[in-house]
Order: sequence, then C-alpha cells, then structure tokens
Amino acid sequence: MTAKVLIPSGALGITYSKTALKDGLKKNPDIIVIDGGSTDSGPAYLGQGISKYSRSTTKAEWKTLMEARASLKIPLVIGSAGTCGTNSSVDWFLEITQELAKELGQRPKIAVLRCSQSKTTIKDALKKGLLKPLQYAPPITEERIQSCTNIVGLAGVEQITKAINTGADIIIAGRSTDASLIASYPILNGVEEGIAWHGGKIGECGAFCSTNPKTGVILISFEKKGFTVEPMEKDAQATPDSVAAHMVYENSDPFILREPGGCLDVESAFYEKINERSVHVTGSKWIDEKEYSIKLEGAYVAGYQNVSIVLIRDKKYVEHIDAWTNQIKEKAKTLISQTLGLEAKNYQIQFRLIGKNATLGNLETNINVSCEIGVLGIVTAQSPNDAEEIGKILNPLLLHHSLFEKGELPTFAFPFSPPSFNAGAKYEFCLNHAINLKDPMDIFQLEEY
Repeated sequence: MTAKVLIPSGALGITYSKTALKDGLKKNPDIIVIDGGSTDSGPAYLGQGISKYSRSTTKAEWKTLMEARASLKIPLVIGSAGTCGTNSSVDWFLEITQELAKELGQRPKIAVLRCSQSKTTIKDALKKGLLKPLQYAPPITEERIQSCTNIVGLAGVEQITKAINTGADIIIAGRSTDASLIASYPILNGVEEGIAWHGGKIGECGAFCSTNPKTGVILISFEKKGFTVEPMEKDAQATPDSVAAHMVYENSDPFILREPGGCLDVESAFYEKINERSVHVTGSKWIDEKEYSIKLEGAYVAGYQNVSIVLIRDKKYVEHIDAWTNQIKEKAKTLISQTLGLEAKNYQIQFRLIGKNATLGNLETNINVSCEIGVLGIVTAQSPNDAEEIGKILNPLLLHHSLFEKGELPTFAFPFSPPSFNAGAKYEFCLNHAINLKDPMDIFQLEEY
C-alpha cells in the first residue's frame, strides 16, 4: 500500500528545476501536486480576486507540468489556484489550462473545486452560531461580512478527494490548505491519516524541507505507517533536522497542526536518516474533531491610499528625521482640516523611514543612523479623492519643509514625477473564523469539464 506524490515547488509561479522534475518523473509518481496560493503579499489579491503571479510565468510553468502529467498519464492537482482561490481566479486558471490543452493537443478531463462563499451563507452561519473565531480573530458582524469583496472557505482532504474521485486528469481547486493537497491521494489509498497529513505538511513548500530549497522538486513516498522525503536535485539533501524543522514553518506549535476536520499530532514522530539524501518518518497521529469545520478567509475595502516618497541626505535632517516627520504631520493636519474639512479620524498619514525603521517600526533596536533616509508617506482615507488630495497637500511639505524656524529653506529629492501616486483600494483581512458543516461539501461546488 504505497503512494508517490511528486511536488514541483512550494507554489506555481516561483519556478522550479526542470532537471529535478525530469528526475522525479523517472521515479514513476502516482500524482503531481502543487500549491498555487499565498497570503504572503497581504489581502489585496483575495480582495480583488486576482493572482499575484504573472500570467506568462504561470502559463509557462503549468505547461511543463501538463506535459509531465500527460507523459505518465497521472493526475495533476493544483490548489488555491490563482493565488487566492476565489471563483474568479479559478476561472482565470481554468482559461490558461484550456488554452494550453489546445496548444499541446491534449484533451484532459478537468475537475474544478469552487471555494468562494456567498455573503448570505456566511451571515446566516453567524446568526446560527456556526462561526467560531480562531486565535486573534477580529470581531465579526453581519455588516462586516456584507462589506467583503470576497470570502473563501479553505478546502481540506474531504473536498480534494471528492475532486480526485471524479477521475479527472487535472484538478483545479480553489482556496485549499497546503497540506491537504498532498495528503489527499495517500489517504485515498489507505495511508494512515496522521502519516498522510504529516507528509503533506512537510512537502507543502517543496524543497524547503531540504538543504537546497531553491530547487523546488521533492518526492514523498507514502506507506501505510510512514513516509520518505527525497529531494530530486542531486545536490540537495533531506536531513532529520531539515524535515522536522518544517513543522514550525508558518505554524506556531512545533507538534500540532490544525486542519479541516481535526489536527495533526507529531509529538511522537520519529525522523530517521535512511541514506545521504532521504529521511523516513513514522509515529504521526491524526485526531478527529467532534464537529467538522473549515476555515474562512475574507477581505474588504478599508479605505483608499496615496503613496509618496522623498529622499533625504542632509545630515541635520537625517539625524532628526522623527522630529521632521512629526512636524509635517501636524502641519498637514491643520491644512487638511482647513481645506478639506476632514477630521483626523477620517484619514491616516503614516511615514515609513527607509534606512531607519521601515521594517520594524518602534520595535527597531538598531540605533545607527545611515547617511540617507527614504521617507515613504502613506495616506489612507475613505475615498480615492481624499487620499489624492492629502497626498498633494503633503507634496510641498515633503519637498521643502524646514525643521528650523530660522535658516535656509531645504529642498529634498523626489525620485520620480509625479512624486505621489494613487495605490487604489486598501484591503484588510476580516475573517479568521471556522464554520461548522454537517457535510464537508455543503459550501463547496464541484464541476467537471
């Protein structure tokens, strides 16, 4: 009872080694699985229902995988298609797949798992007490749910296996948990759930669990009570440390991973080096939850932004940059009130000081001051017009504001013209909740093409 899962990379669109992929195909995998999603770049992609990766890169990488699938006549699965896994991004990805199939002379059977949720369904679930907040979840109301531009449910093994069971050559899934994509086929083939889920977690980012993460491609060979991780690039190795360490990747608990329907417990897992390149894992357990639930993600428009940047090299200003930006905020506040009639609660001006504390803000402990500072001004307001107007009010202040009551009028450097631009809608995540379901497919739709 075995199942071999070939994982080309941690996400479609970040590239992988084609040489390693060819070597992986020689191992005769039973299925090719790749993730297509990420929230690393924030909520805008979910908010807009679009991909963060370029269409050309996505198509080129997917073409190679479609050719690989056809060569071995095995299923090919992608989850969180189009980054965010909304119906619109799934349709975008389906279009690319059908386009490639025509170009390659293929006629694959395609199954599409849709994960977008209606606002009515989620509001009804809130009323019935079927939504439960996860840790650090923001407060949620019917009004906030109604304001969402997109809501998705994260599919797990139950939904992915349903799609695989259609017999499709290619499965395009909407928003899915990373580990479930890999765990599904092994569970279908009799592998213990704890083993399958653990292998799914370890393999979610491809070669990230190896000594050479950039190569992408790994093969996970599952048996009923264990799995083996083997990177396909010749100069990459899987070690007990590199494999075990991946349990803490994007996971706060090194032993417990919560997934749809239960949680993975690896406290008793054993990692054994079986040769210079591979690691065998046993002892993982799966714990069912009493009520089946899946996670929801939602995003809404929290405002509109205008962005400016100015570069400062004058030593006096670099050394007193906080005082300078604070003076600008106060002066801008007065001008905004006088000209736009806006109260401070209706907008926000934020300065990120590049070269000082742009990454960590007040948490920065390095007090060294560089020879220059880039001041990134971010305006957030309730309308595009207000954001743009405030950005233009900031323009002469960023260019000429003097820190001193007397003395010369400074002129700083704008790196481009115009020095400010509209960034458009600012999206925020608002759902970090689970929804209880009687049937795992209750809020998911499966289509065949």
